[in-house]
Amino acid sequence: MIEKFLNDQQDPKAIEKVYARLVDLITTGEEILYIAAQKKPVVNILPDCIALTNKRILFFTPANLGLSMKFVDFVWKDIIDVQIKEEIFGAVFSCKTTNGAEMGVDYLPKVQARKLYQIAQERKEEEREARRLRDLEQKRAESGAVQFDTPGVHTAYQPVVNTPEPVHVPEPIAAKPEVVEEKADPLTEKLKKLKTLFDHGLISQEEYNQKKLDLLSDF
Repeated sequence: MIEKFLNDQQDPKAIEKVYARLVDLITTGEEILYIAAQKKPVVNILPDCIALTNKRILFFTPANLGLSMKFVDFVWKDIIDVQIKEEIFGAVFSCKTTNGAEMGVDYLPKVQARKLYQIAQERKEEEREARRLRDLEQKRAESGAVQFDTPGVHTAYQPVVNTPEPVHVPEPIAAKPEVVEEKADPLTEKLKKLKTLFDHGLISQEEYNQKKLDLLSDF
């Protein structure tokens, strides 16, 4: 079953573990589209992996010396951007969500990173079109401009009654309410601080991913 996910030199053992986990996670109508595996330049023990389905994107990180796998997933409607950055040793694939969360995996073989980017862009375009249609239908429903007559169902129309125009009475000027500054939730603050450490080169991509997984799994 995993042979179709080994066409781009993926690590068979890593793909097998991720596939076994995915089988337990996918929902009705969900299809696995692609699986990419990290390939570190020296020692490639317990690589991170990324899986794309028609409904979401999943990031997998081995835990407990490879005996288990932690993961975090995002549905496509929440993905606002995907990026690929090719480097000397492989490439970095990352995504950003509507709530500001960001996740990525480095040391991906370039051919796998490019395939991830291509599929992700296609899924984003499909989701964008689906969102446009949903918004259009919602606007039509709210406007009530289009009405359909159903055979056998009679709609009662209320007669138009002319009422006198109301007398305008100026309303008293209300005092401006105090602006209460909203406090960001603890998870968002922690994610921002973690991203700042990563942006300043104080932690590696792998450490950034691991700490982000730990934070997301705690909430």
